Amino acid sequence: MKDIKFMKSVKGKQNFPCEKLMSLEKIENEKKAMRWGLTCEKGQCQERIVKDGKEIVEICKFKPTIKQVEENSHSSDSCHYYLQKYLALISNHSLWNYHSFFQIMKFNRKLFADYLDRKVSIFDEAHKIEDQIIQFVGFDIFGGQIDECKLDYSRYDYSDIDSMVNLTDDMAFQYAKKIKQIKEDPNFEKNPDFEQLSRLEKRYDKTAQARIDIIEDKENFVVNEPQKDLDGKIKFVSIKPIDVSKFAKTFFETEYQIFMSATIDKNSFCENLGLDLDEIAFIDTPKSPFPEVNRSIDFLNIRRLSYGSTHEDELEVIKIIDKIMDEHKDERGLILTSSIPRCKLIQRYLSPKNTRRIKICHSSNPDGKSQDEIIQEHAKDHASVLLSSSLWEGVDLKDDLSRFQIIAKVPYPNYKEKRIKAKMDKFPLWYTSQTLTKLLQGFGRSIRSETDWAKTYVLDTAVNNVLFKAQRMIPKSYYDVLKIDI
Repeated sequence: MKDIKFMKSVKGKQNFPCEKLMSLEKIENEKKAMRWGLTCEKGQCQERIVKDGKEIVEICKFKPTIKQVEENSHSSDSCHYYLQKYLALISNHSLWNYHSFFQIMKFNRKLFADYLDRKVSIFDEAHKIEDQIIQFVGFDIFGGQIDECKLDYSRYDYSDIDSMVNLTDDMAFQYAKKIKQIKEDPNFEKNPDFEQLSRLEKRYDKTAQARIDIIEDKENFVVNEPQKDLDGKIKFVSIKPIDVSKFAKTFFETEYQIFMSATIDKNSFCENLGLDLDEIAFIDTPKSPFPEVNRSIDFLNIRRLSYGSTHEDELEVIKIIDKIMDEHKDERGLILTSSIPRCKLIQRYLSPKNTRRIKICHSSNPDGKSQDEIIQEHAKDHASVLLSSSLWEGVDLKDDLSRFQIIAKVPYPNYKEKRIKAKMDKFPLWYTSQTLTKLLQGFGRSIRSETDWAKTYVLDTAVNNVLFKAQRMIPKSYYDVLKIDI
């Protein structure tokens, strides 16, 4: 945004104070409103009210229309969230996060059709597009929703797609019934609870739409193993598509699309998103702009780690981690592994002096601290070492934030998850490509510019198998550090 002044960006509702809530609370200072948590995320852009004996939908008076923004006729106190969103839509160049853009393409494309007619769209971090698409397809059923609908858990088979379709049927019926009861309640007209009604209607719509998506192609959906609480009660069950290609084109409407990633494989990517290979040009940068000496990788081949690894295998790897940390005793670093239990095992068996250096860092943490908060603490400790199963990508440990990184375990996707197993069977390239992508992303966490440097150690011998199977998928910019002959 600093470099490209004409680019209009879209940020989420949590980044803006809600003018309506500020008015209700009689707060004029926007910074104070943000401190109090009065964000657009909590404000209601439309409410149901009873006027002249009729139920109507009232739009927030602070919300402008896109036409008003286009004609510059909106009020001076218009909602900042919608102002920036509509400015991006009417601008020739705009910048979106995936969720905001896909939300419009999936649900509001007709409404904003006049503003979405673009020549080119550019998708950064393209190796993660499937994960973004899958948020808009499929369904997560939570135990709280089953309780809310007063359904009997024991009536359903949580491993069977037909049984899950029956569950969504029953949930939709119960939500429709609740909505009808609320509207017909004599007290509703006197004291209407539109917030509860809106919540139930959203749940009904989502449940009904999920049922339609699944029924149209049941063979393409899989029910993952349900998550249960300590008492064995269902916490949630996830129903996801195996093949996202039939849904992908919904999100890619421009004449030209540019997909960018340092770790992308043409064949696997096209297969996964249903793109015609003959219509795709692929640019593989022949050499990394970062000097080889600044990003060396040392394959130590200590032990092969897998589900069948022995405790001795794990301890041998941890012993080497300890030695590497001793060699870098006055530097910050990063340790990457495949799961939270493996993080705990490493922390438990490191020497006391190195255990004290460790900061466990995941996308969500038991102490409630965010990933960013932990990294900020890490930056203040000259010998801190981050230990994580989730920092393989999306984190920028530039310069002294990390001078060494240890890949303790190759990040294979969990093939015991039903969707991953089904996807492996249908798209053999996919599993290898996913593993390679995550591994290569991990290699780049600590080297962020031409002048930055860090040393990478790989301990799991399984890396040799991955690189052998995926040799045709490896981008040329990694050939030097991986010692691959061109």
